[in-house]
Amino acid sequence: MNSLFIRVFGGVFAALLAASLLCLLLFHGLNHVRFKHYQEDLAAPLFRWLASHEGTDSASLVAAIQPEGVEIRHRERASLKLSAVQRERLQYGHTLVDTSHTGSQVVIQGRDGQLVTGFFPNLYRDINLLMARLLATQVQALSPAGQEQALPILAQHFPIEPRLVSANELPQISLPARQRLEQRGWIAYEDYVNSRQVTLVRLGDNRYLLSAAQPYFHGFGWPVVLALIAVTAFVVGLAVYFLLNALDYRLRTLETVASRIARGELDARIEESRLDAIGRLGKVFNSMAEHIQRLVHVQREMIHAVSHELRTPVARIRFGVQMIEDCPDRASMEKQLAGIDSDIQELNELIDEILTYARLEQGGPILDFQEINIRKVVEQVVKEQGTLKPNIHIETSFSPDSEHWELSEVEPRYIHRALQNLVGNALRYANSRIRVACCFEADTCRIDVEDDGPGIPEEDWERVFTPFSRLDDSRTRSSGGYGLGLSIVRRILYWHGGQAFLGRSELGGARFTLIWPRKQPA
Repeated sequence: MNSLFIRVFGGVFAALLAASLLCLLLFHGLNHVRFKHYQEDLAAPLFRWLASHEGTDSASLVAAIQPEGVEIRHRERASLKLSAVQRERLQYGHTLVDTSHTGSQVVIQGRDGQLVTGFFPNLYRDINLLMARLLATQVQALSPAGQEQALPILAQHFPIEPRLVSANELPQISLPARQRLEQRGWIAYEDYVNSRQVTLVRLGDNRYLLSAAQPYFHGFGWPVVLALIAVTAFVVGLAVYFLLNALDYRLRTLETVASRIARGELDARIEESRLDAIGRLGKVFNSMAEHIQRLVHVQREMIHAVSHELRTPVARIRFGVQMIEDCPDRASMEKQLAGIDSDIQELNELIDEILTYARLEQGGPILDFQEINIRKVVEQVVKEQGTLKPNIHIETSFSPDSEHWELSEVEPRYIHRALQNLVGNALRYANSRIRVACCFEADTCRIDVEDDGPGIPEEDWERVFTPFSRLDDSRTRSSGGYGLGLSIVRRILYWHGGQAFLGRSELGGARFTLIWPRKQPA
């Protein structure tokens, strides 16, 4: 969970960081272009008016009212260093604005080919103030009625909102601002509510021109905000897409492997590359697939072996029944009946072995773990098996201090069955001696069952635990068994969290070892 969370969180965080950097660059880039257009749109109306009034007294009029620091004049084209793009734009009548840390220079081409240039320390303030004073100068000489008629006509050339007001209609301004208005005839102040500059110019004793400029440049305009939202959504969406695509690819791989297994390709497996939630799911899935493959393999072998094992006793029973009809006396009949009974017992034992192994192989048998004395189980098994072949000596040995650790959490029935199978197997192959050595420690229990028989070749040590596997061609119960006993032993130890393996005994024969933990995990 932590690995998956860190990867997803890291991917989203990296996407947000990349989106933030990209939005920052985009914000500055877009606003640089937008501010350039804003300045050109702001200066263009005034400079078009100046370019269209060349040769009139407009130049002297503008020179008389221009704010301090503003310089407007006519210049030759060769006196300015212009790029090819700037010269082409001037040919099309565009207004150029070049801003530096000292102010802004505005250039437009006049009708005679000369350039009208202007330098403004504060372009927004000075342009709007100059347009308002220029408009006031043009209407000041007219009568009040003429002013009302001429103002809309003159104002259509400039991007301002002028209106004539009386002294009683003046907006609320401070006393120092009112004094400056009376002294120099004009003031400019900030309209913070509407985010723009307002200019007041006195026209006469009781009349004023109030001019509201266009709003200030706003960096977070709707186009910019929408562009930033779109970029952020795109970058984050792209990152989430790649994260989910990788997750979806791995899930589709899991789905494909599951479909292959459903079609019968039981060897299909998922590549276990990561240790996150999907990787753990793949590991569990592979474990499940291996278990299913093993169960199917065991089932096939069991069906094949069972069908083979059943033939012999069934055939003997059928033959015995037929022989009963031909028995000449009572003794012969009882002999045949005894043989039939023996074959039925053999079938019963075979079915018991098969059912036991099937229960242990079905994936999770119900085990009732109890704390019991393992030493008593060993002694009971040795006592039971010792009566089967009295000529073979079975000895038991316990390591020192084993009495402190004789109690272990096991399923009594299955542990008894495992020991019984091992001792019974040793009885079939031992010549004269069997040794059961026990070592009980704080954490583990170990039991070794050894015999002095012919032993088992090392290359067959794993094969003997395979279901229905025999190392000889015998099919009789006395020597070969059914090939399930040792498989049952290994599965019992598996479900106890232990192991069963084979080695070579000092007695000369085989040594089977069982090891399991004394305490089962919760």
